[in-house]
Amino acid sequence: MKKYILLILMASMLAGCNGWVIQPFPNNPPTPFLPPTRTPSIFTATPAGSGATATAGLATSTPLPTETPLATQTEAPPSDTPVVTFTDPPPARSIAVEVLGCNTSIDITHGMGEVTNAFVILRNTGNVELTNLRVTLHALDEGRVHPDKTVEVTALLAGHEVTLKLTVDSTYREETPIQVEVTADAGLFERVGADSCRDIGLFAPEPGSLNTPVPSQ
Repeated sequence: MKKYILLILMASMLAGCNGWVIQPFPNNPPTPFLPPTRTPSIFTATPAGSGATATAGLATSTPLPTETPLATQTEAPPSDTPVVTFTDPPPARSIAVEVLGCNTSIDITHGMGEVTNAFVILRNTGNVELTNLRVTLHALDEGRVHPDKTVEVTALLAGHEVTLKLTVDSTYREETPIQVEVTADAGLFERVGADSCRDIGLFAPEPGSLNTPVPSQ
């Protein structure tokens, strides 16, 4: 019996020639323990008081209204409106003659008896200056030529006037029809007549205001 036990021991020692009495298990890492996975339950919400199953749907968004751009006012191209150009009026020569009245006197200085004096206003009613005007007094019963029969006006601006005194030799105590004539470089300009020149009396112009152009009133 001891002989069999000894043989078993020797066989065991020969089998373990790598030095280990008890061979370890192969180096396999232990498998970690994982808890069993639970399958989630699916619950469908059922509205209260209804046997039908309500299916939850995704909320659909309503698209916002598209902003319509405001209509832009298109300006019409300007029409070719003719441009009015103001130009200076053409030159216009015009004159007005007014006989204020007459009176009579005795002219001893020039060796004459009765003379007739006419007071005249000369107005430039045009738009240009008048130059070299000659104003002459004529009488129907005129005798000798008086030195003051004609008066010259060198220049008379537009819109100005001048008061003149003209004298002719006339018949004593006779009605004297008169005529006032205005000439310029180009000839006759204006002529004004009176069958009987009324007596100017106390309204005769002052001697200092004669032959001096002033703005027309």
